[in-house]
Amino acid sequence: MIIHHLIAITLAYVLDQIIGDPENWPHPVRWMGSLIYKLEKSWNKGNSKKSKGMCMLLTVLAVVGGISVLIVDLFYLIHPVAGIFAEGILISTAIAQKSLKEAGLTVYIPLEQGEMEEARRKLSYIVGRDTDQLDEQEIVRGAVETVAENTSDGITAPLFWALVGGAPLALMYRVINTCDSIVGYRNERYEQFGWASARVDDVVNWIPSRLTALCMLIGNRPEYISLSKASRIVFRDAKKHPSPNSGWGEAAVAAILGVQLGGVNYYKGMVSNRATMGDPLIQLDKGHILKMNKIVTRTILIFLLLLWLGGMLIEMASTWI
Repeated sequence: MIIHHLIAITLAYVLDQIIGDPENWPHPVRWMGSLIYKLEKSWNKGNSKKSKGMCMLLTVLAVVGGISVLIVDLFYLIHPVAGIFAEGILISTAIAQKSLKEAGLTVYIPLEQGEMEEARRKLSYIVGRDTDQLDEQEIVRGAVETVAENTSDGITAPLFWALVGGAPLALMYRVINTCDSIVGYRNERYEQFGWASARVDDVVNWIPSRLTALCMLIGNRPEYISLSKASRIVFRDAKKHPSPNSGWGEAAVAAILGVQLGGVNYYKGMVSNRATMGDPLIQLDKGHILKMNKIVTRTILIFLLLLWLGGMLIEMASTWI
């Protein structure tokens, strides 16, 4: 029942808010990553790499989906309350609200203390770009972009799929996203093998990314422009991003904060010109990392309310039918 999913989703949000992802605890996403790496090492060779990559994705989906369905069904057989708790715990492992905000803070703290080298080092843990020459404004941009982009991937998208199919679908979404993170690159090694992971990730993030941008605008008043102007900026700039989905969160955050994201990045010394998002009404500073975390908090609360509203409407409609 959808009401069970909604309660489990809310429980997962609370658990993640309190516990997060302790580094030394066992975690399903780490197990997924280990399996993906092993299969990639064995299968990403020879001919038919695109087919092998698709088989890798389907294999990990089958393993994770099968195990999670067995766990959830077992606990629901014991008692519905036990099933809800099991789902809540499993869904909490698929979201990363606390750890995402903590990632931003690990960059903010050394900036606040004037330790630029430490801030660059901490940023290098959460972004792929070169960080050793960045000034404060560029360090802040990297942190804000990362948190904005991952608000959907790391929090709202798994919650959305948890509403659709409970904990199993939330974890299967996490499989797709993890596969894309590991093999979904357009380079010589992964362009063929990671094709399926990248394409499926685009599909499963299409709705959540746009709902996330909507919730960002609803839950966070733009600082320097009207809501209608902010909305126009989002629709103007989101499509500029190389990803069909990642630009929505970044464009919404840029419009809300009145800053400009995107621009020139360096990857192993190679320049990459990213399209800009938002209008530069003010310059980025370290305080925007804290504001970004507040945006995340409000966005998730609005998203949860939206899930409850949609879920209850579906439940009432199914009862009426």
